[in-house]
Amino acid sequence: MPLYIKIDTSYLFIVVEIIFNMSLLPFVVLLFAGCAVAVSNRIIGGEETTIENYPYIVQVEMYHSGNWNQGCGANIILRDWVLSAAHCFEGWNYRPEFRRIRAGSTYRDEGGFIHYVDFDRKHPEYRVLALYDADINVVKLTTPLVWSPTIQKGTIAPQGYVLPDNTPVVHAGWGDTTPGEGIASRVLRHVEIYKVNNSLCTDRYRELPGPNVTPNMICAGLLDIGGRDACQRDSGGPLYAGNVIVGIVSWGHGCANARYPGISTKVSSYTNWIIQNAR
Repeated sequence: MPLYIKIDTSYLFIVVEIIFNMSLLPFVVLLFAGCAVAVSNRIIGGEETTIENYPYIVQVEMYHSGNWNQGCGANIILRDWVLSAAHCFEGWNYRPEFRRIRAGSTYRDEGGFIHYVDFDRKHPEYRVLALYDADINVVKLTTPLVWSPTIQKGTIAPQGYVLPDNTPVVHAGWGDTTPGEGIASRVLRHVEIYKVNNSLCTDRYRELPGPNVTPNMICAGLLDIGGRDACQRDSGGPLYAGNVIVGIVSWGHGCANARYPGISTKVSSYTNWIIQNAR
């Protein structure tokens, strides 16, 4: 399978409650409420869920050829700020007015509430150490979100936190449900996988031409099994450990690949920068 970033190619604050003085471990070993998943159905390998279980996630819609379509995900951090992947806010035709978010809806491209983008701030080290290193940005909305059972701010991991290997983690999003077919899900889905050792993941990706895995990334999947993962159009969305956002979906070699896990930006490498810039 080819290497690709997890974005539509067609065309929480956060830490309002960051827990600096206690370990995250009691949180990350528990699945977020409502996150139990089945092997059948599909994000890839997951099952349908509702926005009430993930009120921190929003859709990023992109304007292209006269139409708006969901192409990425993002994470609510304040009433007028969301957290996403830098690569979702760039490209030959990118302008802030060509991005908007849809909050509070279980369904792709329908329902909920629309908020347009004022501007985004990409991390200054984006693409410096490696092609997708620091693939993270904060996005200012033109109008504030209104809190409700389906729209809530998320919590992110503290600066420097290291997620233990083999911790269960969860992807949620509206991305492709089958590798390579480009068929997005109409309904929000979620899937449980496991954090993969970074050194092992780095060594595996060195077998391939292309981007390198860095210490600022989290690898996750079912190693040597495959079948569960985020996919295209899930970029910018969350990787949860417990109810904490530990990763931002970034890139990978195919989707749900047994040998090469999916890769998310490690939020805890950038927590201080997020807090300083989302204001």
